[in-house]
Amino acid sequence: MENQEMINKAQETLSPFETANIIKFLQNLTLKSAMENPWIIGAFLIIFFYAVVKRSKFVLLSLFSVISLVVLVRYAFPPQGDELSLKSTLPFVFGGLLIGGVLIYFNFVKTE
Repeated sequence: MENQEMINKAQETLSPFETANIIKFLQNLTLKSAMENPWIIGAFLIIFFYAVVKRSKFVLLSLFSVISLVVLVRYAFPPQGDELSLKSTLPFVFGGLLIGGVLIYFNFVKTE
């Protein structure tokens, strides 16, 4: 019965990683909880270290764009329920232009 006990324990341990649970987690995920979730931060760190070791400019720029867009949306948009105004959209516009400028510079202008 040791094998059966080990199978049951493995099944209990891996049950949070079922597809239905992961989809439910992603549907209930908010920007604030994503920035504070240690699993997501850990995944970004693993991707970052992979990109640094492999010297992959594409992966580093992709990671930069995802993280900067998350931070931009988190801090530039007003809380839910408030209306969009010029005061709240200007940081988003200029932040988006800055992110786009950095991506264009590193992809097309800067050569190695």
